[in-house]
Amino acid sequence: MVAIEFDQGSLLVADLPEAIAETVPDCVFDPRVERHRLRAYRYADLCMALHRRKIPYDDQARSYEVLKLYQTLQGTPRDYQVEALQAWKRAQRRGVVVLPTGAGKTFVATMAISNASRSTLVVVPTLDLLHQWYDLLSACFDTPIGSIGGGNYDVQEITVTTYDSAYLHVERLGGRFGLVIFDECHHLPGPSYAESARMSIAPFRLGLTATPERADGRDGLLDDLIGPQVYRKDIRDMAGEFLAPYRTERLRIALTASEREEYDSFRGIYRSYVTSHGLRVGSPGGWKRFLVEASRTEEGRQAYHAWRKQKEVIRTASAKLKTVRLKLREHRGERVLVFTEDNATVYRLSRALLIPSITHKTKAKERRAILLSFNEGRTKALVTSKVLNEGVNIPKAQVAIVLSGSGSVREHVQRLGRILRPDEGKQAVLYELIAADTAEEFTSERRRQHTAYGLLLDI
Repeated sequence: MVAIEFDQGSLLVADLPEAIAETVPDCVFDPRVERHRLRAYRYADLCMALHRRKIPYDDQARSYEVLKLYQTLQGTPRDYQVEALQAWKRAQRRGVVVLPTGAGKTFVATMAISNASRSTLVVVPTLDLLHQWYDLLSACFDTPIGSIGGGNYDVQEITVTTYDSAYLHVERLGGRFGLVIFDECHHLPGPSYAESARMSIAPFRLGLTATPERADGRDGLLDDLIGPQVYRKDIRDMAGEFLAPYRTERLRIALTASEREEYDSFRGIYRSYVTSHGLRVGSPGGWKRFLVEASRTEEGRQAYHAWRKQKEVIRTASAKLKTVRLKLREHRGERVLVFTEDNATVYRLSRALLIPSITHKTKAKERRAILLSFNEGRTKALVTSKVLNEGVNIPKAQVAIVLSGSGSVREHVQRLGRILRPDEGKQAVLYELIAADTAEEFTSERRRQHTAYGLLLDI
C-alpha cells in the first residue's frame, strides 16, 4: 500500500506507482531513502491523484483534526463577504481575497474557519496583529486559541503566529493544520516566507490582503502558494457604502529660495554622476547597481550623499511644516495621522508640533498606550513613518497627511486605508504634500497608480 509521511517540510511516499508520480508536481524519487519525495504543499495534489486512480493509501502525514466548532460571536455578514466566501469555496477552498482595509477581511476569515472545520493556523506579519487576531478568535470560538511568537509557543487547534515564527517552526508543524490563513499575504512571496507555505501540507488556504501587487513582481507566486485570486473589491467600489466616503488632495508646496538653491545643487551632483556612468536608476535593478557603483569611489560616495541631502531638503521643507500646522488647526477635533518616510523627520515633527510619535523603535507598552489614547480621543494627532502602514487597528482616524513616502503603490493605498473605517457622519480626507518642481512629483505619480486615487483634487 502507498504510505505518505511528513518529513521536515516534505512528503515521503512509499510504494508510489511511477505513473502516479509523473502526474504530481515536484514528485521525484529519492534514492537515499528509496521513496518518492515532494514538497509538503503538494499534499492535496498527491491525494487527489491517488483518489482518481482509486489507489488506497496510508496517510501518516496528516495530523490535523476535523473540528466541531461552536461560534460564540456571530455577526451578520455583508453581501460581499458572503460572495467572497462562496468564491473561495468554489475554488476548492484555496485562493486570495482582496478587500480594502476596514472592509472586514477578518470576518471572512472566521467564516472560512467555520466552513472548513479543520485545525487552522493564522499567519500575520506583526505581533500587534497577532494579539488582535488572538483576541478576535478567542471571542469568536468556544475553543482554546494558541499563539506562536513574541516569546509564546502554545499550539492549539486554532493558532495564530507571525510569518517569522511560521518559518522557524513549519518543519515540525507542517502536518498539523488543514487550513492556513495568510493575513496581509503580499508578504508571503518573500523568499523565506514562501518556504513556510511550501513546507505545510494544508490543503485549504486563504490569503487576505488589500494590496496583493508587489514591486518585485513576486505576487505572481501567490497562485502557487495559496491559490488564485478568487474575489476582489477595491476602495472605490466600496467608499460611501461599506467604507467611509473620502477625498484626496495633492498639495504642491513651494521651496524657499535657499531651499531651492540647496536642492538644485545636491540634485545636480547626483544626476551628473548617474548620467556620466550610464545608470538608469528607475529600471529594474537600477538602484542596486547605483549603490554598488557609488560605493567604489569617492565621487560615487559624494553622489550618494548628495542624493540623501536632496531628499532631506524636500522632506523637511519649511512650507510643509507650516501646511501641517494649518491642517491640524483646520481639522481640530478630528483624529489625524501624519506620515513621513524616515524616522528623523518623525522626531523633528513630534518636537515641533508637540504630538506623539510612533516608529519601529517605540517600545510595545508605550505604543499601545499611544494608540489607546488616540482611539479614545484623548490624543488627536500622531506622527509616524512606516509602522502604521498596515496591521494596526485605528478605526477613528479621519485625516491622513502624507509629507513623504516611497513610490510604492501599496504603501500609499495602505495609508489611505488607515482612515477609511466607516463611522457615522465620517468624511475621510488624505492630503499628499509634494515639493513642487522636484523629483517628489515623479514619486507621487508612481505611487498613485491605483483606482483609489481617481478621486483626486490637485491644488
